[in-house]
Amino acid sequence: MTDLTRLSAADLSSKLASGEVSSVEATQAHLDRIAAVDGDVHAFLHVSDAALSTAASIDARRAAGEPLGALAGVPIAIKDILCTTDMPTTAGSRILEGWVSPYDATVVRKLREADLVPLGKTNMDEFAMGSSTEHSAYGPTRNPWSLDRIPGGSGGGSAAAVAAFESPLALGSDTGGSIRQPAAVTGSVGVKPTYGGVSRYGAIALASSLDQVGPVSRTVLDAALLHDVIGGHDRRDSTSLRDEWPSFAEAARAGAQSRSLKGVRVGVVKELDGEGFQAGVHTLFHQALDTMAAAGAEIVEVSAPSFEYAIAAYYLILPAEASSNLAKFDSVRFGMRAKIPGGGTVEDVMAATREAGLGDEVKRRIILGTYALSAGYYDAYYGSAQKVRTLIQRDFDAAFTQADVLVSPSAPTTAFKLGEKLNDPLAMYLNDVTTIPANLAGVPGMSLPMGLAAEDGLPAGLQIMAPAREDARLYTVGAALEALLEEQWGHTLISRAPDLALGEEFAAQEGAV
Repeated sequence: MTDLTRLSAADLSSKLASGEVSSVEATQAHLDRIAAVDGDVHAFLHVSDAALSTAASIDARRAAGEPLGALAGVPIAIKDILCTTDMPTTAGSRILEGWVSPYDATVVRKLREADLVPLGKTNMDEFAMGSSTEHSAYGPTRNPWSLDRIPGGSGGGSAAAVAAFESPLALGSDTGGSIRQPAAVTGSVGVKPTYGGVSRYGAIALASSLDQVGPVSRTVLDAALLHDVIGGHDRRDSTSLRDEWPSFAEAARAGAQSRSLKGVRVGVVKELDGEGFQAGVHTLFHQALDTMAAAGAEIVEVSAPSFEYAIAAYYLILPAEASSNLAKFDSVRFGMRAKIPGGGTVEDVMAATREAGLGDEVKRRIILGTYALSAGYYDAYYGSAQKVRTLIQRDFDAAFTQADVLVSPSAPTTAFKLGEKLNDPLAMYLNDVTTIPANLAGVPGMSLPMGLAAEDGLPAGLQIMAPAREDARLYTVGAALEALLEEQWGHTLISRAPDLALGEEFAAQEGAV
């Protein structure tokens, strides 16, 4: 019998539509998988007790002949930064432990309207501050490829759930790489849409000018199908674009079918290639470039000199916006409230609550951000960082006159070991060196698997970036490259992932990709 957890979302939706499989069967298979492996992976913070009843309702509506969405009945995991009315939303923080939102995030509402089945909420670095999911107040998530390794961050739970076959799809959020970097180190696909292309309403804000919700999946087509569901204008989000978007699924199918990149100019960003990258990651990247060239792509080198300052600018802009956004967690309106013996002023309770309820990384960034915004320093720090941001946007504009898409490794290394960089914030921040520029400029970016690194047999990702509003271009190029690489390998990369439930050894021992 087919293992339903190993099917892509596209294949599963076909079986559901034909009646070969019911949504209850598919949902139960994934709940069983979660029960079998999540004790080791810890991808989920909460598993829905309504998943099977939701699936049964969808099956009944299908049997009655009602029109349903393209992904109707397909299970999905939701990053715990997105508000849900039927499950707690904690953003990985003690300060929101047990809090249930009175409203759904727009993307969650769209999932329900499209008849997907929410399985639960996934683990994350607290308030999305981190690159390893070790900063969660509820314990770290582990990488399904090797349980002593990180799954990336901040959305490591969503990526791990997909890579561990606990869910075919997941939602994440990406402020500086929190979808793409976890996708890279778990062998999955992750997309940061154009800023404003997907509603942020109901996503707990970290840095409002950088945050973007996007899909996590095991294939480019699956990401495109999910993007079609969640994208579009939302009047509740003042930054939401009013564009009419094409079908991303059609763009992905066209790319996969043609397997041709003839006429596509692929720009290799000089500042995101070479020194500082793990040897195996660098080798896989250049092998992927050779594959693209053989498929007709024109490979050109482009320079983006301001990218050198992206991390410095980002770690002034993000903490500044975070210090403002997180001021709402004040013990007064919602969330935890510390008890002070003998009472105390509102300020006393607020200080005690934030001391007890927020983790060290969150406190570190709030302090940085508050300082950057303080009188006498605003122009020198936050203002200067915004000027650098403008230079980065201009570098993108110039690069896209020379190339249709830009490419780089999605992360400089494969997954590092748990605890290895936990006490070195700068080393942790450098994991986002390739992904941050896209957030600063608001352009879309995708990470897709490019193979297993020779040193450790762990996945590495290739990042594709396109001009703002050209998300469809990502899916066409990404799906073509995915098909070309899988043709070379003779299998999908994710099929080489170890089966945790059976205790199989590393996939790399069966043969390097």
